[in-house]
Parts: sequence; C-alpha cells; structure tokens
Amino acid sequence: MLPDLETVIRAVGLLGVWGIVYAESGLLVGFFLPGDSLLFTAGFLASQGVVNIALLSAGCAIAAIAGDSTGYWFGARVGRRLFQREDSLLFHREHLVRAEAFYAKHGRKTIILARFVPVVRTFAPIVAGMGSMDYRTFLTYNVVGGLLWGAGIPLVGYQLGSMIPDIDRYLLPIIGLIIIVSIAPGLLHFGREYLRQRG
Repeated sequence: MLPDLETVIRAVGLLGVWGIVYAESGLLVGFFLPGDSLLFTAGFLASQGVVNIALLSAGCAIAAIAGDSTGYWFGARVGRRLFQREDSLLFHREHLVRAEAFYAKHGRKTIILARFVPVVRTFAPIVAGMGSMDYRTFLTYNVVGGLLWGAGIPLVGYQLGSMIPDIDRYLLPIIGLIIIVSIAPGLLHFGREYLRQRG
C-alpha cells in the first residue's frame, strides 16, 4: 500500500486528497483511510511541483474542519443508536468506546489531540456530538486541530522535501515511521488493557 500513495495522489489530485481528508475526519467509514501518511506524501509531492502547497494545505484544513463538523452533527443526531448496532465489516463498537474513553480522559482537548490518533480522529467528533458538547466550543477546538493536522502535516512534508536532497529515496521509511508513530498509542492502549485483564 505504501508505494501506491504517490500514485493515488497523482491520480486523484487535490480534490481527491481533500475528499479523503474529509471522509477520514467526518464519515463513519473513513477510519481506515491513510490520513497522516497521505498528508505527508502530498506535502512532499508539492515540494516536487506535483501539487500547489498553498492550495493543498488550505484545502486539507478546510476538509478536516468540515469533516469533524459533519461527525459532530451525526453524533448529535444518531450517535447513541450506534451502541445498539451490530458489528460489521466497517463498524465496530470498540472504536466508539475507545474514542469515548479518550474523550473522557482528555476532555475538550480531544478534538485537537485526536487528529493525530488514527481511528480516534474519526470517532472523536461523533462522541462530542453524542455528549452534547457546545457547538461553538467544539468548533473552536475543531478549527485549531484542523489547522495543525490538515495544514501542518503537508507543510512538514513540503519542508523536508525542499530541504533534503533526494528525499524521495527515504520516502517509504519516513512514511513507515509516521504510520508506526500513529498506531503506537493504540498498541500501547491495547497492551495495557490486555495486561490489566490478565493481572
């Protein structure tokens, strides 16, 4: 999958990247999409002239903010019913429970922090909507998180691509590291839960 990210971005262009960011941020089925690695790779490709970095960053931030707002309203309207749903290929209650626990621990900051945690970032705005978080408060944190994640990660990819000669030779290891860092919190959480249940 990793080697195909560049191909995907070249094929779908800016609109496709924005659509993926929106889906991962706001649609229930978007939790499996490659958010962090996609944004970094798109930023790198911008440094090579494939896409415009200003349009990429602005569009990704807007898509991320709009996606989280969609998730919030979905959670406010039908969120509680999700707990009665049977698990399916695209939906597992465990994802929702994990996001709810993350929200309970970190409070409003979850809307910002969850941006950098795969799966949780898709479900956190739904949990905020379910919990009737004041929308103006939610939107404030949403905008901050959307800018940091949606615009920030492409800019990091762009800067590294501009500064390091032949960085494309290191692109796959860098993306691999991003994925490892992204899933590490989840692995630690499951490890702690496993040890707690055994001990």
